[in-house]
Amino acid sequence: MAVPLNQALRVGAYVVRQHLRGRRRYPLVLMLEPLFRCNLACAGCGKIDYPAEILNQRLSVADCLGAVDECGAPVVAIAGGEPLLHREMPQIVDGILARGKFIYLCTNALLLEKKLDQYKPHRNFAFDVHLDGDEEMHDRAVSQGGVFTRAVAAIRAAKARGFRVCINTTLFDGADPDRVAAFLDSVNAIGIDGVMISPGYAYERAPDQAHFLNRRKSKELFRAIFRRGRGRGWKFNQSALFLDFLAGNQRYLCTPWGKPTRNVFGWQRPCYLLGEGYAKTFAQLMATTDWDRYGTGNYEKCADCMVHSGYEATAVVDAVRRPWKIAAAALRGPRTEGPMAEEIALDRQRPAEFVFGRHVEDAMARLRHRPVAAEDVADAAD
Repeated sequence: MAVPLNQALRVGAYVVRQHLRGRRRYPLVLMLEPLFRCNLACAGCGKIDYPAEILNQRLSVADCLGAVDECGAPVVAIAGGEPLLHREMPQIVDGILARGKFIYLCTNALLLEKKLDQYKPHRNFAFDVHLDGDEEMHDRAVSQGGVFTRAVAAIRAAKARGFRVCINTTLFDGADPDRVAAFLDSVNAIGIDGVMISPGYAYERAPDQAHFLNRRKSKELFRAIFRRGRGRGWKFNQSALFLDFLAGNQRYLCTPWGKPTRNVFGWQRPCYLLGEGYAKTFAQLMATTDWDRYGTGNYEKCADCMVHSGYEATAVVDAVRRPWKIAAAALRGPRTEGPMAEEIALDRQRPAEFVFGRHVEDAMARLRHRPVAAEDVADAAD
């Protein structure tokens, strides 16, 4: 496993403290989205189809650090959009590190080489580069040629400067296990520090709705990939129990509060993937969200989800409660043969509600009374 020891120990101690205090729900990772604007337009993305007035919004340094303090999670994943488009991102990173947090800055790496001088290597900081497979797979996923080559060059440059660099890989229907295995071998050779891997989530607004995996296909795909990975030294930056879940061996329920999201709309209900409403504060998010209405088996939009933003926290909590279980999973790796864990029944899930348009209208109404400062507009030409 590629999770740094100091991070594993700190997160484990944090989880133990929450249990000793009797807290049932608590955050592990803050998903911080300082802006939605991006310099790519991926076919599977559900984050980029907002009006320009919303794409021009961003969280300030004070907003971001306030969210970190409100939430209290030990890990912060800075997502988007493309975070490197945010002009104050170096100050945001420095402020979060000064608070003793672990940071994963998610990026497509198109601006990474240009921006490297603005950051300093730190043991608690990593660039998390999106690479959705080999060159042909990735460039198809991001709907633009040449992106894979530029991203790999940026990874090499960041590694040469002493930065920790992980990759974030999202797989879709039709992924070939042999090609994925060869890709994981190739990023190992580059010297990346860890891989975060997950099936894609079927965003309702994604331009391509035909290539998302259902749960059964996800489990079969990951079993095939992990079967090919025996002895090849792949470094996954994820819990061994989450990987076992991807292979169909754990019957986990989603814990959306484990990775709460703060973006330009506020605190997003219920998770990073679903924008079903927004709270003004983290405390309000936790206290007023009807968590039981969400998750596989409860809500149609969650039926096929197996994404780390919902299930990694479940696996981490399970590991802390049952350390012998994760030890066994880490030693043997994900089980790739035999029966799978019982699937969650969908016969009682409530139908999907489509509320995106209303949230956009509400946001636009607010923006009409709050002009955007010129210096706040993302420079997409960078």
